[in-house]
Amino acid sequence: MRAAVMYSPGDIRLEDVPKPSAATGEVLLRVAAVGVCGSDLPRMLVKGAHRMPIICGHEFSGHITEIGEGVTGFEKGELVGVAPLIPCRVCDQCATGNFSRCRNYDYFGSRRDGAYTEFVAVPVGNLLKAPEGADPRAVAMTDPASIALHAVWKAPPTMGQRGGVIGCGPIGLFAIQWMKLMGCTEVVAVDVSQQKLDQAREAGATQTFLVTDEVPAGLTCDLIVEAAGHPSSINLAAKLAGPGGHVVFIGIPVGDVTLENKTFQHFLRQEVSLHGAWNSFGAPFPGKQWTVALEALASGALKWEFMITHELELEALPGMFETFRRKNDFFSKVMFRP
Repeated sequence: MRAAVMYSPGDIRLEDVPKPSAATGEVLLRVAAVGVCGSDLPRMLVKGAHRMPIICGHEFSGHITEIGEGVTGFEKGELVGVAPLIPCRVCDQCATGNFSRCRNYDYFGSRRDGAYTEFVAVPVGNLLKAPEGADPRAVAMTDPASIALHAVWKAPPTMGQRGGVIGCGPIGLFAIQWMKLMGCTEVVAVDVSQQKLDQAREAGATQTFLVTDEVPAGLTCDLIVEAAGHPSSINLAAKLAGPGGHVVFIGIPVGDVTLENKTFQHFLRQEVSLHGAWNSFGAPFPGKQWTVALEALASGALKWEFMITHELELEALPGMFETFRRKNDFFSKVMFRP
């Protein structure tokens, strides 16, 4: 089968590799759609993965082509989504249902081969049946949609509150939609790109600001999701929180983060709560974050298609990642169809 193999950061080669088979407790999927996650960019261009060479890609859906021994409840040809984390299920965090904090996990696309390829063998416990008639691309976007929901659920808004999102990539765009679905009458969106703010408006944002804009004095939010991971956006998120507000951080910074004294004084004096959110998993695994997100994507409650700016064949992957490196093209969700 064909696969995009990363040998080192920036060294991505399209190659023929052995096709896997379904072991006991697994199914073999023909990959239908796989999206590029923001975490793939530093992984594949700067930092590398836990082991290399490796096939990355963890936001994917596929059709079952082979069923391993001991697997029941699934049939060949079914479209399924895949939760990419494989928890150990025995550590103290798994025992309490906090699978995102598993101490000894495996993960498609960073610790084991992922979906930038044609076929992937997947444990049955990581499968989610797609609703009837679901689009494979929508199913592949369950991961970013569930990450946004996991973050918003850290401090769920109530009817009439004002939400805020800093960083309007796909996860931020889903966070905007979840906030509106949960009752926020206003959602403020901030980004470095006017094109991404245009998408934020389409997602339901009521006010948008470039990071270079002057945010009106007194404008605060009850719940803010920080999805950029840049020190400036992290400080801005904390300062935009209103009295007793909540800030949930899901952006992953590359370097050290310094909180300005003004930021610290604000969240201290206004008794703002700061939350970390990692991944998207709950009990029973993979959690309602996944089942609720998948149903919302399939039903149309969550808009997703407007986020897809590129839909490409697998052969285009090495060149697309070079485009990411040069940063000379606008993109939101990039989707490959192996």
